[in-house]
Amino acid sequence: MSKTFFITGVSSGFGRALAEAALAAGHTVIGTVRNEQARAEFDALHPQAHASVLDVTDFGAIDAAVARAEASVGPVDVLVNNAGYGHEGVMEESPLDEMRRQFDVNVFGAVAMMKAFLPLFRQRRRGHIINITSMGGFITMPGIAYYAGSKFALEGISETLGKEVRQFGIHVTAVAPGSFRTDWAGRSMVRSARSIADYDALFDPIRATRAARSGKQPGDPAKAAQAILTLTGLAQPPAHLLLGSDALGLVRAKLAQMEQDIGAWEALTRSTDDQAN
Repeated sequence: MSKTFFITGVSSGFGRALAEAALAAGHTVIGTVRNEQARAEFDALHPQAHASVLDVTDFGAIDAAVARAEASVGPVDVLVNNAGYGHEGVMEESPLDEMRRQFDVNVFGAVAMMKAFLPLFRQRRRGHIINITSMGGFITMPGIAYYAGSKFALEGISETLGKEVRQFGIHVTAVAPGSFRTDWAGRSMVRSARSIADYDALFDPIRATRAARSGKQPGDPAKAAQAILTLTGLAQPPAHLLLGSDALGLVRAKLAQMEQDIGAWEALTRSTDDQAN
C-alpha cells in the first residue's frame, strides 16, 4: 500500500537515499530542503516528490510548513526525522555554542517536528515516526561528546514517546546506523579547533582515521533505505533498530560490558536500599 512520507533533510545522505527508494516503491515523499535551488532539484526527481523549504531549527515555521504539506499533498503516514549533522571535538576544547547548535538540530529540531505531527497522527489514530539516531546513541568514543549526547537524548525521547502514543496506533522507531557512506564524516561534519596539546596523542589519530575513512565506510545508504522501508510495512515495528554489522558488534560489546559492570557492583548498588521496606 502506498504511503506519504515526510522526510527532513533530503538533499543528501540517508534522507536522499530514503526519498529515492520510497519514490521508486510507489510512495509519495515530501522532503525538506534548505533553499529554492534544492527545492527545484527535488521536485524534478519524480511526479510524487514534493519539496518544502524548511530549516528544522526555525521552530516557529514548522507547524505552518506541516499544515501546507498536508493541505497540498495529503495526510502524512510516516515522519522521518533525518536532518542532522555530526560534531567532532574534544569536549574541553569545544565551545558551548557548538553544543547548543548540535542539540538544536539533532534534538530540538526533531522534537519540534514530532510535536507538529503528533496531533494529526493522534486524530487519525495512525502514524509512524522514524528518528534517525546513531550507534553513537548507544556507544561512545573520544571526540564526539556533543554528537553522542544528542543521539543518546533522541534515543531516550523516541523510546519514551513510543510508550506514550502506542495507545493511539502511533509507532515510534529509533533507527541507529553505524558507519555508512554519507557526508557525515566529510563536508557535513563540524570540527572544533584543536588547542590543548595534552589530548594530541589520544585524539589526533582518531580525527585522522575518521577523515581518511570518509566515503569508504562499510554501510550502503541504499540498503539502509530499503531496511527503513521494510520497517514502515510492519504492523508492529520495533522501538529500536540498528543498521550495519559494525553497529551490531559495538552495541553488543557495550551491553556485555554494562552487564559485567552491573554484576561486579551489584552489592554496592543494593546497599542503598532502605532495608526496612
